Amino acid sequence: MKAIVQRVAQASVTVGGEQISSIGRGLCVLLGISLEDTQRELEHMVRKILNLRVFEDESGKHWSKSVMDKQYEVLCVSQFTLQCILKGNKPDYHMAMPTEQAESFYNNFLEQLRKAYKPELIKDGKFGAYMQVHIQNDGPVTIELESPAATVDPKQLTKLEKQQQRKEKTRTKVPSESSRERSAPRNKDDPSASSGAEGDVSSEREP
Repeated sequence: MKAIVQRVAQASVTVGGEQISSIGRGLCVLLGISLEDTQRELEHMVRKILNLRVFEDESGKHWSKSVMDKQYEVLCVSQFTLQCILKGNKPDYHMAMPTEQAESFYNNFLEQLRKAYKPELIKDGKFGAYMQVHIQNDGPVTIELESPAATVDPKQLTKLEKQQQRKEKTRTKVPSESSRERSAPRNKDDPSASSGAEGDVSSEREP
């Protein structure tokens, strides 16, 4: 699970030209949920966000108080693009939790935040909607949070991860085999011999 936490003077969410949520001073949290996230990662992120010391104390000392200490608001926005993996210049989101599961997981996240803090101070965008998020970053202060990496048993790897591993192995093995074939001497009298163009599949592989 990843989160971009910004200390804000104010922030709001607009959907279809209508403002649906807003806060004053506090935190704006962009949250990205991955396929591997569990209740453990969720609880870790809730604790970190609420206890992150990015505010000054009464004497003006910086990095001393949390959002809970100051009784400020929190605006949360679901942001699956934080789970982006670049393939060249193209974003790939296969590591993001699918929408059906992610919505339930995200609602649970909000519920845990409200239980740990004050429900009326936790605001939200609209899950799955096309949103305009207006953030007045105060500082600027932007903190990137990531839940601890879980130790994953190879047997528990997702189907997509296994497919990706097979693709990577294919890319490393096939070129070496084809290069050996091209370098092997051919008998001129062998009717099956060709220029190599017909059987060459390298042009069909992804670059």
